[in-house]
Amino acid sequence: MEIESNDVALVPSTESVKAIYLSVDDLKVAASILYNAYVDDPLFIDIFQAEKEGYESRLRSAIREEINAFWVAEQPMIGLFQQERLIAVACLTAPDAAFGAGRYWHWRLRMLLTAGLFGTKQMLEKEEKVRTLVPAKNFHMLSFIAVHPDYQEHGLGHILLGAIDSVVEDDEKSEGAAVFVTVEKHKSFFGDDKYRVVGNLSLSHVSGAVMFRGK
Repeated sequence: MEIESNDVALVPSTESVKAIYLSVDDLKVAASILYNAYVDDPLFIDIFQAEKEGYESRLRSAIREEINAFWVAEQPMIGLFQQERLIAVACLTAPDAAFGAGRYWHWRLRMLLTAGLFGTKQMLEKEEKVRTLVPAKNFHMLSFIAVHPDYQEHGLGHILLGAIDSVVEDDEKSEGAAVFVTVEKHKSFFGDDKYRVVGNLSLSHVSGAVMFRGK
């Protein structure tokens, strides 16, 4: 399914970029892009205890389980493609999803086996606390957003935000989109798309801002 209002843009090579929903065949590449983007993220470093052996393996497994859970729950996963190559991805939780902080029992079991009890609890706690700060009842939650390392600094992140805006606008139930930002420079990135800080939150040893963009 193509997101028509934001489906084409130009990168320095002048090749077209399309924003479309991911297929099951894209999930492996999407997980790899997300891993590269979040391996140095302060929150994930804290949740998955980077100082302990096997951090990278635990994070890879956790991201893979998250991607699979999004797919099973039919949640919006948007990809930017340059020709046939997936170069950026975003994962959202829809406002009417039972997915949310509860997740499915099989997701919890798999996460317990890969991330451990502490990591799984931290991920669920983060989402629940973020939701309490959002000034809306029904909204999309932006869980992941990333651009392939080879394609960064070309404005593709903003194109992806535009595609997310289209998904939110097309959903009559949604009042907007929320995201939890732990890296200071990312605030301006979301701010450029009219996200505003609606609250601050500390999780374990990491602090961040909850940002929201209303319709």
